Amino acid sequence: MLTVRTDLALESQKLWEERAGETTRLEGVRAREETAEGFPVTRVEILDQRGEKALGKPRGVYLTLDIAAWRRGDPASFARAAGAVAQLLSPLLPEEGAVLVAGLGNAAMTPDALGPRVLDHLLITRHLGEVLPALRPVAALGAGVLGTTGLEVAEWVRGVSEHVQPAAVVVVDALAARELGRLCSTVQLSDTGLIPGSGVGNHRMALNRETLGVPVLSVGVPTVVDAETVARDILAEAGGGEEREPAALGGRGRRLFVTPDSIDEKIRDLAKLLGYGLNLALQPALALEDLEALLA
Repeated sequence: MLTVRTDLALESQKLWEERAGETTRLEGVRAREETAEGFPVTRVEILDQRGEKALGKPRGVYLTLDIAAWRRGDPASFARAAGAVAQLLSPLLPEEGAVLVAGLGNAAMTPDALGPRVLDHLLITRHLGEVLPALRPVAALGAGVLGTTGLEVAEWVRGVSEHVQPAAVVVVDALAARELGRLCSTVQLSDTGLIPGSGVGNHRMALNRETLGVPVLSVGVPTVVDAETVARDILAEAGGGEEREPAALGGRGRRLFVTPDSIDEKIRDLAKLLGYGLNLALQPALALEDLEALLA
């Protein structure tokens, strides 16, 4: 059977429902639609082991923010989108204490560079405690990938976390999606941590409360989709039928991933959006105009 890869809990839920049929109830999972700053949000809560088994994800809250309506160059739209990220992230953060933000990914590979580039727009304040005590202490780590550092991402983050002793860790990473329409137009926030590379079949050590000893939140945007999944969808639309799809593909497209055009521009814009959204959540006393001045 064809393996469909996705990091998005929303897509995992829909895939389960497609396979199970309308008459089967998904136990252990609760989902509802919301809005944040006018943008659609889907909240998926995995409640117990039944939900974990069905969706293949740990129990917790998964918030999917649809930012497809956001248009680059429209200041009002950017402000609302950044505000929506902050609105969803704020309740997941502890009320006080330092926060370590880890930008995961390979800065030299554009579709995987989102995490490191978000740090360029992050207000770092941990060293300013005596000068600006009203600001929450925030530290940042650009965690490289195993292939270029020889270190697991979890080793980087755990080592720095033991030194900084934050109240929470926020990890930012590029994700994989199942649907082309979600690429660079969806933000997923979760309180369950992250397993780097899981969406592309390259599972690494988990970053979660169990491995780091503190709450771990994740923020990510899908930037790639499995080419085999895209081919399957094209065959289905052409009338190939689900049973014929895997045989027709013959394994072609496996380990091949597709990313949108103008990905350089999209990653640049998304990095700023997430960076400002994080800042608004971490420093609620500051307005977008304050951030523009401080980060200029």
